[in-house]
Amino acid sequence: MKLPVVSGRKVIKALTRIGFKVVGRRGSHVRLKKKDGKTLIVIVPDHPELAKGTLKSILRQANLSLEEFLKMLEG
Repeated sequence: MKLPVVSGRKVIKALTRIGFKVVGRRGSHVRLKKKDGKTLIVIVPDHPELAKGTLKSILRQANLSLEEFLKMLEG
């Protein structure tokens, strides 16, 4: 599967659907946190278009597969 081209806001919205909460912001970077056994912290740039490497890194930090992420974007 191919990585989609998405904005930072769409990624933030998708992550909040699965329990992440926005806990801070510095400039254009938004910090999200989720406690679920261990604490996960993900930093998402609030840019109109995220680079593929950045999106891959966000998914890895959030312990999400590409398939899970694509389902979250749809629903």
